[in-house]
Amino acid sequence: MNILLAEDDKKLGKLVKYVLEKKGGYHVDWVENGEDALGYAEGSSSYDVLILDWMMPLKDGIEVCKSLRAASYGQAILLLTAKDALQDKILGLDAGADDYLTKPFEMDELLARLRSLTRRNFAPIQADVIEFGPFTLNRSSRQLVRGGEEVLLSQREYQLLDLFLQNLGNVLTREVILDRVWGFGSEVSYKNVDVTVKMLRDKLEAVQGEAMIHSVRGVGYRFET
Repeated sequence: MNILLAEDDKKLGKLVKYVLEKKGGYHVDWVENGEDALGYAEGSSSYDVLILDWMMPLKDGIEVCKSLRAASYGQAILLLTAKDALQDKILGLDAGADDYLTKPFEMDELLARLRSLTRRNFAPIQADVIEFGPFTLNRSSRQLVRGGEEVLLSQREYQLLDLFLQNLGNVLTREVILDRVWGFGSEVSYKNVDVTVKMLRDKLEAVQGEAMIHSVRGVGYRFET
């Protein structure tokens, strides 16, 4: 999961970037002014969430948010600010922010807000039958077929494959996979994620002969056909 962080407070920016990368498993690009934030966001479609500080030099978070939404920017935006009046919150949301977090905040709350925003960004596939490469996945019967032969999947492997197919080409962090497949608050570890990914990858490669699930070092996994 890729995040653009725009925060001019060096101490806070450094801390947020560290926590998101080490505890959340996200990849974070950090800029310190609104003009850079706007340029980075407009120049890349890879960001899943933008975290914008309201009070930044050159352009503030509200200006950046309005500019992006005017250009039909569709990714999630989380606004950070010390302003806590109701009218300020309304102003931020009306500018196009998806969520609003008041400073000072706990890092665990920031992580929880990001999990909520990334869940909203995952648009579920509505089709009952999905074809990818030589495979056909029937979502009603939960059957994966290649060349008329069924590839047997466990419940977790099916859920993982379905999640990958909803996000073809996108990097999914271990945290997101854990949340979507096992459920937030589950006691399983990232090791369970890695083992399930390996089992699914091995089953697909055994009949396909080439890798479809790719590891992204230090982040998570990407599924490509």
